[in-house]
Amino acid sequence: MAEELVRYSAEQGVATLTLDSPANRNALSTALISDFIAAIDRAEADDSVRALLLDHTGPVFCSGADLKETAAAREAGQVPAAALVELLARLVECPKPVVARVNGPARAGGLGLIAAADIAVCSASATFAFTEVRLGVVPAVISATVLPRLTSRAAAELYLTGAVFDGERAAGIGLVTAAVSDVDATVRGYLDALVLGAPGALAGAKALLRRPVREELDRLATLSASYFLSPEGREGVQAFAEKRAPSWVPEGRWPK
Repeated sequence: MAEELVRYSAEQGVATLTLDSPANRNALSTALISDFIAAIDRAEADDSVRALLLDHTGPVFCSGADLKETAAAREAGQVPAAALVELLARLVECPKPVVARVNGPARAGGLGLIAAADIAVCSASATFAFTEVRLGVVPAVISATVLPRLTSRAAAELYLTGAVFDGERAAGIGLVTAAVSDVDATVRGYLDALVLGAPGALAGAKALLRRPVREELDRLATLSASYFLSPEGREGVQAFAEKRAPSWVPEGRWPK
């Protein structure tokens, strides 16, 4: 029996979906994404569930795409972007409010999950980065959920530099709802409020807030694949695996 990479529990109106692949920093492998979508299905089908909580085990919320799996798939001329497209669409389209508890670093695709949640709470010490350009690719698929959240100046800065930023900055630019010292208490407060809402009204309120994303996600998946399959994308992922600077970085400029 395959190991369960997203654990599911439901109590007092809240379904908790816990990313449980700490060995690879909760990377978005095909198996984890499949388990994640199955857990969303389960929560949507349970009439007693009013809200979903996205949680994680280990010190890292999500490190983004599983680059080992991506590199292997690429050798066959494939990039497993379609699975992430479906996951992000399902989170956005879920009729029940989604809350993300981010108590550790998030990178690249992990930021797409955070942005897809209706409410996101992080620790003030959590760190974030759109690292894609440093790997020779672009944050294409996640742009469908991320860009509507961010200010345009912040998006330009962080997409282009790949720089790390902290929880307070994430809250200031709209990536998360709040950066706090007590994540659990703040998350509990939001969930306590959400479960008081009528199911139909919560779904209706989400529909008012939502914009169509599937067509945009499909377009961005094609763009993403073109970069992962490009010479720069191949070099960037290989350099990451070998823990070295990619070939395009001037000598002496790669951060230690």
